[in-house]
Amino acid sequence: MDANKIQALGDALYAAFADRCTIAPLTEQEPEITLEDAYRIQERFIARRLEAGEKVVGKKIGVTSKAVQDFLGVFQPDFGQLTSDMVFADGATLDLNGLIQPKAEAELAFVLKEDLNGPGITAMDVIRATDYVVPCFEIVDSRIDNWKIKIQDTVADNASCGVYVLGDTHGDPRKLDLTLAGMVLEKNGELYSTGVGAAVQGSPANAVAWLANTLGELGIPFKAGEVILSGSQSQLVPVNDGDELVCTVGGLGSCRVKFSGRSAV
Repeated sequence: MDANKIQALGDALYAAFADRCTIAPLTEQEPEITLEDAYRIQERFIARRLEAGEKVVGKKIGVTSKAVQDFLGVFQPDFGQLTSDMVFADGATLDLNGLIQPKAEAELAFVLKEDLNGPGITAMDVIRATDYVVPCFEIVDSRIDNWKIKIQDTVADNASCGVYVLGDTHGDPRKLDLTLAGMVLEKNGELYSTGVGAAVQGSPANAVAWLANTLGELGIPFKAGEVILSGSQSQLVPVNDGDELVCTVGGLGSCRVKFSGRSAV
């Protein structure tokens, strides 16, 4: 795909983000689009956000668990960039009018104290480089019509990043069993789903190592202080006005988020 088309599609995604609307799947607009094309489109989309004043503050890995893969019909992980305008504190109330077609997922976030430069990064390297982990919610949001996505669509759309909410309980990953620690997700006070870290590539640390190595091959390092979202341990949760979600991770703590505004798709 030539540079002009890459730029045009990245600009179209940015316009959809800014206008809170959707566009037709890129895989329908350009049936020959490759995964490499999609990552270049993502770079253009993010460049437009940075030009508008945002900063990159971390990375996310997406489509890691079977539940999410089955829902989306996408069966390999992807990655996106986290920006400064995406982050909210524990207990925040999110305005659904600021999103398009959001869905929530519960996961672990890693906050780094050291750089990680792949390839060659192992799960143990990730643990050593992590300052702390926190429970979190990622609110994924697609700029693609009706979530009709293939892997190229979600990659180009910055891995369907919306916003994320970080819990305020910090855990030492060297003292937690990230693989076996159970996660309980409640919606409006009722049990919605349960999960464990092993659902995410065998361990959240494995997922982060995969991402570090994948980005490393593209010349993109993890930097000290960055937040890395490791992938959903829950089903995707539809959210509407008045909903409240709480995820609790055994031995770590919880994260809470509320929603207001219109009903979500």
